[in-house]
Amino acid sequence: MLETRSAIYKMMEATRDERKINKWPPPFSSEITPNNEKNFDAIVRCSCKTSNLSPRIAKTIIIGDVSVGKSCLVNRFCHKVFDNNYKATIGVDFEVERFEILGVPFHLQIWDTAGQERFKSIAASYYRGSNAIIVVFDLTNLISLGNCEQWLLEASKSNPNQFQVFLVATKRDLLSDRVYEIIEKRATRVAQKMNAEFWAVSSRTGDRVSELFARVAALTFQTTILHELENKSPQSISIGLDLITLNDRTRRVEKKKIKNKCFNCEH
Repeated sequence: MLETRSAIYKMMEATRDERKINKWPPPFSSEITPNNEKNFDAIVRCSCKTSNLSPRIAKTIIIGDVSVGKSCLVNRFCHKVFDNNYKATIGVDFEVERFEILGVPFHLQIWDTAGQERFKSIAASYYRGSNAIIVVFDLTNLISLGNCEQWLLEASKSNPNQFQVFLVATKRDLLSDRVYEIIEKRATRVAQKMNAEFWAVSSRTGDRVSELFARVAALTFQTTILHELENKSPQSISIGLDLITLNDRTRRVEKKKIKNKCFNCEH
């Protein structure tokens, strides 16, 4: 109960400046991502600029082998701390972090799941409805990389909806650049099989952790908005001065018109 209240209070807090996203966050590597967008979709930008959108929320689950650094990753991002004393997650831990994306309040639910076999059935019950799946492995333990595809497969069974996938390598600070480059090549092949975006981070130093979650927030925000607009078909939705009907026959034409008319939204 106390954890639930804490999450609610956190959702009511003002957004910190570093959580205000107005520019498209870049990937870790443009060569290891299935998401090649350079900016927010024109329709999304115009919707946020001209419509009074209510706060949005997305669910992210973090999965992977035991002791790969899932909880350390969450604690570094949410609380800006790192604890050397490893404590296994029992079942599932839950955090809510507030962003402001293109002026719209956005809350990212982060579900930190247990990696131990005896807790898998408990954690799996929380997979459903995820907008993003972060599969974590330890750069110093290649067995954990080999298990990533199975983790994603299990999560996908409980989550038939569209979701973003991230393959995240932790403990980057423990490897030399030369060793890391060798492992990154293996991780790249796994990421491509999983259709996932690859990131390498260090929870100890905080390197790339904030950038990772900003990327997760931006991608899930855009996907959520586009999904809502598509689901309003064949009803008409108002974007600025244009009245657009999103249906199978006209959506492509109308989207092109909006991109042209919303040119000023890019600036």
